[in-house]
Amino acid sequence: MFNFKKHLSSVKFAFAKLSAERGATATEYSLLVGLIALVIVVGVGAFGTNLNAFFNGLATTVGTW
Repeated sequence: MFNFKKHLSSVKFAFAKLSAERGATATEYSLLVGLIALVIVVGVGAFGTNLNAFFNGLATTVGTW
């Protein structure tokens, strides 16, 4: 026989677990986005300096031709 109270409590448990996982997922995604942004900033900082030196040398070479 169908037990409505048991079914209702299992549905409540499933929704509670789903909402708890959504919160954890949002936190994990925000940490991941923050880490990616940090890597981009560090990469652009390190690579940008070398790229600037390269283009300055290239401009000097082209300017002397």
